[in-house]
Amino acid sequence: MFGSVRNSRASRLWSRVACPAAAARVGAVVLAAPAAAWASDPQARVAAYALTPQRLTAQIGILLALIGAIAGWRALARAAARAGAGDGRRGAIVALVMGLIGLVIGGQVVAGAKGGLGTGQGLAGAVVAVVVGLIGMALGGLALARTRRRIPGREMT
Repeated sequence: MFGSVRNSRASRLWSRVACPAAAARVGAVVLAAPAAAWASDPQARVAAYALTPQRLTAQIGILLALIGAIAGWRALARAAARAGAGDGRRGAIVALVMGLIGLVIGGQVVAGAKGGLGTGQGLAGAVVAVVVGLIGMALGGLALARTRRRIPGREMT
């Protein structure tokens, strides 16, 4: 009976003192490894607002993907509207194409980035272009599927 009380006190002491100390050691190693790697191979620093060719390419990818997402959203809204408003098929195709172009441009910038975030390689913008391109393609695909269902005379099974 007394042994269990002693063990519970020891386990509480262990959990309050030793576990945070072990977590601090692991955290120091995890945080120190990237810092040591960066110190051994320093990248050229680029100003936050400097426009590098990679950043410009990523911004063009974002712009094209955003055009695709907006076109897909409008086409989806038009496909859900009443029959006299047009079916939105052309907007859905524009959304698919522009979203794909933005996705490809963003993917190329991500694949070609040699540094991480903040090195001027356009990595953050490229990731945004990929995500927005996927959204545009998804909206365009949904709108295209809805317009195919509404074509008179064609039965979808």
